[in-house]
Amino acid sequence: MTVADRVRDVVLPLLTERDLDLYDIDVAGPVVKVVVDRPTGLDLDVLADATRAVSRALDEADPIAGAYTLEVSSPGLERRLRTPRHFARAVGESVKIKLTPAAGNARGGERRLEGEVAAADDAGLTLRTGSGDERLAYDDIDRAHTVFVWAPAPKPGKGPRPTPTQSGALTTTTDEKRDEES
Repeated sequence: MTVADRVRDVVLPLLTERDLDLYDIDVAGPVVKVVVDRPTGLDLDVLADATRAVSRALDEADPIAGAYTLEVSSPGLERRLRTPRHFARAVGESVKIKLTPAAGNARGGERRLEGEVAAADDAGLTLRTGSGDERLAYDDIDRAHTVFVWAPAPKPGKGPRPTPTQSGALTTTTDEKRDEES
């Protein structure tokens, strides 16, 4: 059993009590990252409560040898995708994927892909790209993460505004309708 598995066994029940989903556990050297999520979103109070509970539980169970730093956080806007469940939750989102060297060689050396997760199941995912849909097996993926697409802010003054008619009365015309009339 790995350190991450031992940590998972300790923290999963207490996170479930708090209506939190355990998104991921990552143990890298002396840093233990517990990533939690919730369909209604997270705030600092929820994360602080989860951090205290996880810290106490790990201190009591002592599943980690030696000193470590605990981090409890949300997955964030751009989050790592490692499990079939992660990909299933990312359906409809933009992602960047780096394929394994073998899978890249099978594609003529192309290892980096970008697109939208169209579907995901236990074996792999369907990636929608500009050139169509492509089926990828999880075993062919080296790394993947979601990409937050920043939309431009609306231009000041855009939107419905009154315009005079031939009779002099004011009517509201949207920019799209105004463009059609021009």
